[in-house]
Amino acid sequence: MDSPSTAASAYTVLASDAEIITEIERKKSRFLTVMRRAESSDRAHQLVDDLRRTHPTARHHCSAWVIGADRRIQRANDDGEPSGTAGAPMLEALVKASMPSGREDLSDVVVVVVRWFGGTLLGAGGLVSAYSDSVIAALESAGASGAFRRHQRLRQYSLLAPIAEAGRWENELRSTGVSVLNTDYGKIPGNAALTLAIPDEMDQANQLAAKTAAVSSGTASLEELGTAWVDL
Repeated sequence: MDSPSTAASAYTVLASDAEIITEIERKKSRFLTVMRRAESSDRAHQLVDDLRRTHPTARHHCSAWVIGADRRIQRANDDGEPSGTAGAPMLEALVKASMPSGREDLSDVVVVVVRWFGGTLLGAGGLVSAYSDSVIAALESAGASGAFRRHQRLRQYSLLAPIAEAGRWENELRSTGVSVLNTDYGKIPGNAALTLAIPDEMDQANQLAAKTAAVSSGTASLEELGTAWVDL
C-alpha cells in the first residue's frame, strides 16, 4: 500500500455549477464581476474569452485566478489598466479570502471584472479599491448563496462483510466518522462489499484499520481502491 500524499488533501472551491455575478459602480464606471470554478488555466481563459464576446463594448476585461491543491498556479491580468491596479488586487482578494472553514484556501477559481469607463478617471488608488471591492463583493455573494464546497481527497477501500453482519458493520463504521459510499449485496455470494472512504491522511488510514478490526473481531481485511477528489 502506498502512503497517503503529504500534499494538501482538502481545500475550498466553488460548486461546479456556480456562477457568481455582481456589479458595483464608481464615478459612473461600471464594474461587472463574474466568478466561476476553473480547474485549469484553459478553463480560466475560456471565461475571459466568453466575456469579451458577450461584452465587446467594455474597455477592460481584467482577470485573476488560483488553481491547484497547492494554489501554485496564480495569474493576474490588468488588461490595459495601469500596471498593478486591477489584476493584482483581484488576485490578492482571492488568495486572502477567509473561507467557511476558517482558512484562506480558496482555489480552482477564476474571476473576471468587466469595466465600462464612466468618463471620470479614478486614479491608481481608486482603481485598486474598485477592483478589489468587486472581487470581495463576489466572494460575499458566493458565501451568502452557499456556493462554497470543501474539495477533499479521499482514500477509498473495499471491505467484505457477511451479509448477516453488513448492516451492523456499516452502522458502526458510520458512527465513528467513516464514510460508507456504497454497499453492494450482489458482488460476491454470501457477502456484501462495502465501499469506504476516509480523508487521505496516514493517521486516518491507521484509524480505519483499527475500526475495521474492531467491528469484525479481526476477521476482515481492507482492499485499497485508490484516491479520488470529491466535493463535500
